[in-house]
Amino acid sequence: MAVSLSKGQKVDLTKTNPGLKKIVIGLGWDTNKYDGGHDFDLDASAFILAGSGKVKDEKDFVFYNNPKGADGAVVHTGDNRSGVGDGDDEQIKIDLSQIPAGVEKIAITITIHDADARKQSFGQVANSYVRVFNEDGGTELIRYDLGEDFSIETAIVVAELYRNGAEWKFNAIGSGFKGGLGALCTNFGLSIA
Repeated sequence: MAVSLSKGQKVDLTKTNPGLKKIVIGLGWDTNKYDGGHDFDLDASAFILAGSGKVKDEKDFVFYNNPKGADGAVVHTGDNRSGVGDGDDEQIKIDLSQIPAGVEKIAITITIHDADARKQSFGQVANSYVRVFNEDGGTELIRYDLGEDFSIETAIVVAELYRNGAEWKFNAIGSGFKGGLGALCTNFGLSIA
């Protein structure tokens, strides 16, 4: 049975699941009734971070247009532009055994594409969650339901995986940003033109 977390909680990932190597981060959401005339397009991303909490370069920003990072150990499976349907809307696969030694954290984020132009925010999004499951067999290990704590935010750091010695842990972050993808990129050491 999966461990259900609240904001700010941390849990061992590999210590409590010996032999765990390949995981999938599944992210899902629904949009509330919205009459702004535009579809919602939410995007999951991963920022692969060194000990400084920053990316080394743009290759460490994994999303639908740069689907592989960390020498192929982190893979974005594709962009879902509608969020329609049950289950995960987007997924990121991670092979923990292949993460390069210099990587300390992997931040998992969700942003709203063109949020400002479309006048959209996470206040209009419901049922957001992140879950971690074992790629081998599909057993769900961790689930974090974000709740309805957001209003004007256009980007969220949902969670992070981080090294603790030889083990990997999961931290339920749930931290919102105004300023969308640009604010996230700046926070993690990327400048966008």
